[in-house]
Amino acid sequence: MNPALKRFEPRMPKLGRKHPDKKIYYCYSVFNYSQNLSFANSYVIMKEVSPTAFPNSSGGFMSDDYTAERSRIYTLKLREVLSELPSVCSEFFRGIETTTTPLTRYGYALDLRLFMRYLICTDLCKNVESIKAIDYRILDSVTPDIVEGFLEYISLYPEENSDADSSADVSAVFVSNGERGKARKLSSLRAFYKYLYKKGRINSNAPSLVDAPKLHEKSIIRLEPDEIAKLLDLVDNGEGLTDAQKRYHNQTKIRDAAIVTLFLGTGMRISELVSINTDDIDFEQNEVRIVRKGGNQDILVFGSEVRSALIDYKLRRDGTETAPGHEKAFFLSMQRKRITVRAVEQLVKKYAQLAAPLKKISPHKLRSTYGTSLYRETGDIYLVADVLGHKDVNTTRKHYAALAQERRRTAAEVIKLREDPAVPDLEAKTEAVPDHGNGSDEN
Repeated sequence: MNPALKRFEPRMPKLGRKHPDKKIYYCYSVFNYSQNLSFANSYVIMKEVSPTAFPNSSGGFMSDDYTAERSRIYTLKLREVLSELPSVCSEFFRGIETTTTPLTRYGYALDLRLFMRYLICTDLCKNVESIKAIDYRILDSVTPDIVEGFLEYISLYPEENSDADSSADVSAVFVSNGERGKARKLSSLRAFYKYLYKKGRINSNAPSLVDAPKLHEKSIIRLEPDEIAKLLDLVDNGEGLTDAQKRYHNQTKIRDAAIVTLFLGTGMRISELVSINTDDIDFEQNEVRIVRKGGNQDILVFGSEVRSALIDYKLRRDGTETAPGHEKAFFLSMQRKRITVRAVEQLVKKYAQLAAPLKKISPHKLRSTYGTSLYRETGDIYLVADVLGHKDVNTTRKHYAALAQERRRTAAEVIKLREDPAVPDLEAKTEAVPDHGNGSDEN
């Protein structure tokens, strides 16, 4: 472990009245000040405590405005897609409503709509007038061959709004799916058929008999310590930006520095960052509450450099009059509205392509950079999984398998079989051996 790693004793908050119905996580912080990193990594160990341990916790530490708005948007989008699908699909979505998020259900709906559009063109539906007329009998008649044909079809198919007369029209706009896209759509079909089979609506489950595509592992793209330092310097000075970009740099550099530093110092997801509200950050405890995938809430502890960057931005942000409806948003766009996921992706790309031109760096790659740094310092894969919000540690282990192999090689040299093993002196042994091959008569 890096000798520069500083460990701080965890602070237990003063617990107020115990709340029996709610559970939140308090995060003990350990800060890693690496000699080669220009920022402070932070990670957390989750502990269950009373929700009254946090200021502003009454009524919720984090406003649900952003999360509720996204939920509303995807619920409306889901209803729009459902209006095109058979009525049998509505039963499925009602059944999974309590166990999935609106975004997940919307993704399922898009996949099922694509399958229904393929199915209506098969011989199985030759007497069916429209997708909405597909019923349980037709779904029960679907064979594994039809599902496999669907997976082959989505490898390359014309876009819905394309003006092409047929899939052979070279002027069409095509959509392609690789192995991961196919696997996700097969997963949606399996969930749909599993539900109908469990409810007794159908007697066969064709998607369960189809093998999922083999997923090839992708190497982790991350920034090295010198690239991290260069990235943060570029955010500060704007060196290398175009003239058009420099015109706005002075107005956004403090915000951009806070965003990039927060990614590198906590490893949070982009959706978690844009959802942060002004009252979600406690600068006294260096804590920020975020909403994880699936709607779960966590509290992360950030380091001193992250705190400094956030305070610099907060001072600027507090003097900004926000657009109506965006008063609680912490990170604002140039239009004084809550910054969008797309805007954050663009600003990270803008600086990263200058700092590491050969790497395609996104906000998720900054998350991978944090996870890599944390794993190299601690070697604790379970800790990395907790901090990154992975529900399954195998997901984390899969991504950092190469680093685990590096640690194994290091461990191989740690164990010594002898205190000071004697090293054979080959030169001395050579001198000690008499040379009888010179033809001399001396004995």
